[in-house]
This record gives sequence, C-alpha cells and structure tokens, in this order.
Amino acid sequence: MSMLLRRVGRDAITVHGFRSMFRDWAGKSTSFPREVVEHAMAHQLADKAEAAYQRSTLLPKRIKLMAAWAAYCSSPVADDANVARIRAKG
Repeated sequence: MSMLLRRVGRDAITVHGFRSMFRDWAGKSTSFPREVVEHAMAHQLADKAEAAYQRSTLLPKRIKLMAAWAAYCSSPVADDANVARIRAKG
C-alpha cells in the first residue's frame, strides 16, 4: 500500500492512518457489519472459535463496502467543512 501511495504522490499519508480513517468511516458512517469491515481490512478474528467457523470471504458484501468507500472518497467536500486538503507534491 505504501508503494501505491508513493506512486500517486501521497507520501504524507501513512498506511496506518489510511486504514484507521477507513475503519472510523465504516464504523461510524455505514451500517456494514463489523465482520465485513474486518474482512476488508484483512484482520484475523481474535476469537479462535469464531474464526474456526468463519469460512466465507464475504466478497459480495466487501465489494459493496468498497464501492461505498470509493463514493465517499470521491465526493466533493462542502465549502464550510473543517477539512484540510491533502496536496500532491509539486
């Protein structure tokens, strides 16, 4: 991921920060189940018994989650939003 961020001129964004931003957005702004979000982040389930029975990749639900994330990331920022723009070098 860090190589991808470098390639698109976003060296100032850390992988951890990007993942944290995604997790916060998914948890606070969507109704996707926790399991879908955790699968999208490639997290292992802490509960070994639950992990033993979770055989699905939840791919169809993860596709919907990532489409929602893409729409969120692509949406324009309101003029009055308290948001600092991330600028590419140059």
